[in-house]
Amino acid sequence: MEIKLKDEAKADKRSTISLFFTLPIISWALYDFANTIFSSNINTIFFPFYMKEQIGSNEVLNQLASTFISYANAAASFFLVIFSPLFGVIMDKSGLKKRYLIPFTLLAVSCTFLMGVFGKWELSTQYGGLPASLILVVVFFVAAKFFYNSGLVFYDAMLSDLAKKGELPLISGFGVAVGYIGTLVGLTVYPLAKGGSENAFIPSALLFLIFSLPLFFFVKEQKRTENGKASFFSGYKEVIQTFREVKSYKNIFTFMIAYFFLNDAISTTIAMMAVYAGTVIGFSSGSFILLYLVSTVSSIVGSFIFGYITKAAGARKSIIYVALLLLIALLIAVFALSSLWFWIAGSLFGISLGSMWVASRTYIIELTPEHKRGQFFGLFAFSGKVSSIVGPVLYGSITLLFASYGTLASRLALGSLMLLTFVGLLILFRLKDESV
Repeated sequence: MEIKLKDEAKADKRSTISLFFTLPIISWALYDFANTIFSSNINTIFFPFYMKEQIGSNEVLNQLASTFISYANAAASFFLVIFSPLFGVIMDKSGLKKRYLIPFTLLAVSCTFLMGVFGKWELSTQYGGLPASLILVVVFFVAAKFFYNSGLVFYDAMLSDLAKKGELPLISGFGVAVGYIGTLVGLTVYPLAKGGSENAFIPSALLFLIFSLPLFFFVKEQKRTENGKASFFSGYKEVIQTFREVKSYKNIFTFMIAYFFLNDAISTTIAMMAVYAGTVIGFSSGSFILLYLVSTVSSIVGSFIFGYITKAAGARKSIIYVALLLLIALLIAVFALSSLWFWIAGSLFGISLGSMWVASRTYIIELTPEHKRGQFFGLFAFSGKVSSIVGPVLYGSITLLFASYGTLASRLALGSLMLLTFVGLLILFRLKDESV
């Protein structure tokens, strides 16, 4: 009996290397690699570059390009707000995640591919003074981002199926680190974009698809649990019921409010970073790519290290540390008068971006009961995407309102994100360390 217990203990304590490089976990992490290519290439770099090339020709029009980008991101988030709570209910009802992740991924890839197709078409037709091709690119960007984010609801929830609770912070950190390596691979398409940023859309779609395939084939779906069918309206009834049970899950709801403000700042900064660096600081597209590479390396190192920090200090404290880094990064970026200061801001933002994913995913799992975990991941996405509407709309409205002031408009818009980060920090301090 004693020998058997020792053998079980050894089996429970897998080495870090053997933990990371099991086929299901490396396949799961490679999906982070794949979707980060979409996030960086399409959302952060080449779609904003494309809009700036098509619209921005002076300081005022640059601010209007920022407004277009902000509102397009807000539109994508609006659709996710409508559907994300239902996604969580579907997970809890069926026990299935990969079955829904695969079609959402394929739809995101297809829409990204179509962005490239229409971006290259020179249509003479115009609507509201804008080329029809540009409008179609924006429409397919909104659709691609919606499907991409919908898939992430199911992908993030898969984390709890991969290992035991004590191993989850390390796996989460490993996944994010591998994801940001995907950014480096994604940037290999940059030479193609020198003839026009739309040339990067189709190669980015193909890379997204290729590196998603290991998860499709090598991560096994959890056994289906027959808990009944989930209709659209029955799903929302359960979501409403969960909100009514707020007293039973006070910490998780409080965290979602904090995350609302923090994600507001993060998602808006991601979407506007390229345009801000170019119009305010004077970065060329090549200089921004180099900055983005440095920020990505910071994200890789930061996310991997924060996996260990989260395990040692706890998820809540780790999120507080990340939020403080984010606040400092935004402060430096708002007042940066030279490229050197923006390099520092970009590096700090890179660390905070990767680390926020590591700590927040782990914290959701710590706080939620297993039978409602899918629903809470859906609500987590709901909180994040409501904020992803508010942040870009706020940013875009400020740049629109103060467009005649040139670069000051963008500095004011980015400064508004500091206020949101500060509010999120205050709410985090009200939380207590506890888990289910």
